Amino acid sequence: MRIAFVGKGGSGKTTLSALFARHLARSGAPVLAIDGDINQHLAEALGHTGPTLDVPPLGAHVRDIKELLRGTNPRIASADAMIKTTPPGRGSRLLTLLGDDELHARHVHRVGEVPLMVTGEFDESDLGVACYHSKLAGVELYLGHLVDGPGEYVVVDMTAGADAFASGLFTRFDMTFLVAEPTRKGVSVYRQYRDHAREFGIRIAVVGNKVTGEDDLLFLKEEVGDDLLTHLHHSSWIRAAEQGREQGELESPNVHALNVLREAVDAHPKDWPTAHRHAVEFHLRNAHAWADARTGQDMAAQVDPDFVPGPAALLA
Repeated sequence: MRIAFVGKGGSGKTTLSALFARHLARSGAPVLAIDGDINQHLAEALGHTGPTLDVPPLGAHVRDIKELLRGTNPRIASADAMIKTTPPGRGSRLLTLLGDDELHARHVHRVGEVPLMVTGEFDESDLGVACYHSKLAGVELYLGHLVDGPGEYVVVDMTAGADAFASGLFTRFDMTFLVAEPTRKGVSVYRQYRDHAREFGIRIAVVGNKVTGEDDLLFLKEEVGDDLLTHLHHSSWIRAAEQGREQGELESPNVHALNVLREAVDAHPKDWPTAHRHAVEFHLRNAHAWADARTGQDMAAQVDPDFVPGPAALLA
């Protein structure tokens, strides 16, 4: 199952991404965390200290990723003909979570209990000539070619605000958790996400964060209604951990909230046909909008009408 954490900048989505990934890992579940935020702080939230994490970022190796994933798919003549939305077809190289392949071998670095991949920072050479979504191409391609099984989890810390809807990446997830503080600004992003998510049938749930009392909880309930799944109390343990003073255990009400998140994810089996339909739809959107003109090709021809997504494709 693929899980995205989104929300306003400063809402605590990176902290919750890390908490949830660690919670899953400590239960023994196979889990991979991906830092897909323009501000790359997930490694630190997972407990990394010292110099910058020495792991090749996905965003710097997009062409290599394309070359691997296109496999022997006859509809994709070369890596240069492949774009971030190109869906898998017969002959494409499909991946299993943390499998024995060069992509995982190159890009995964374990931080504590949690394997981590990063997209990479938006650096000085990108200023004025690129947008951060170009960095996310590696994540989108990875998720598009991943066949994850029951009880396996990919946790992605996404870009802040509604910017995550600027690409089709938001359709790659089985559940999206929107982290909201109990403030008007905290819930403003929720309304944008709610409307976009409903348009495409994307499952979204609100996680209240930094709740200090009944007034905060009542505010969230009034603003987001039934979309409020659970909430985390303002946590002295989290504050200490963010200051490098992790001691004891996370407060039991907050542990309960993490259990609620997992139950919500597990309650909805993966819908492979719908996921593939979304992938094809956004590929065709990109083809018509820019990719046909950019590549000089009919990118719709990359869609394999006879491809069957999911575990059956691995067997094939």
